[in-house]
Amino acid sequence: MPSPQTALPPELANSAIRQYNTELVVNMVRQEFRKHMHETDPEKIQKYKDNAAMGLINHMIYESEKITGRKFSKTT
Repeated sequence: MPSPQTALPPELANSAIRQYNTELVVNMVRQEFRKHMHETDPEKIQKYKDNAAMGLINHMIYESEKITGRKFSKTT
């Protein structure tokens, strides 16, 4: 079976790969919420929400950097 990079034009292949990566990240976040769905401690729930938001934001920044070729975060 050919890979998406060889079966599709480059612009479509890159888009498909980005979409696939995004779906993976979203599914990972959903799995974490399902794993802790019976949690009742408000502090832990907020921690899980914060972690999910941070993960999605990091992914968005990462994808934006790949698309634009520009770094948004400063590394030390």
